[in-house]
Amino acid sequence: MTASIQRQTWWQGQRWRDDRGDASIQMAIVYPFVLLATIAVVQASLWYYARQIALTAAREGVFAARAYHATPTDGVARAQEVLARTAGDSLRSPAVSTAGSSTQRVRIQVTGQAQSMIPGLAGLRIRQSAAGAVERWTSPGG
Repeated sequence: MTASIQRQTWWQGQRWRDDRGDASIQMAIVYPFVLLATIAVVQASLWYYARQIALTAAREGVFAARAYHATPTDGVARAQEVLARTAGDSLRSPAVSTAGSSTQRVRIQVTGQAQSMIPGLAGLRIRQSAAGAVERWTSPGG
């Protein structure tokens, strides 16, 4: 068989059945989407974890502030103590406040930012709060 006949045979039929290099092309197309999905899952996990840290600190703060003869300041101190112990780098720039507290109810709010997987982009803002009634003595029927 001459070279021109071999080329013509390859061009007309065998070329379409030959799948060498197919996997490389498929990976070049699919891999960026797989990598993006993985980063999205990890980012969502970091956000959820930071959210749970903030909620735990707010609940602990409310628990401390609801106690008999306690003040909302006691709740803020307890929430900050919990954040110092558990937050680490997972919750950045945490802040604790007593927004919406009164003499009968106490509310502790914890805000911060979740860690970001993408350098240069700020993480998602987190705002969690917890509220409860203040323990106090009351008289029957009044």
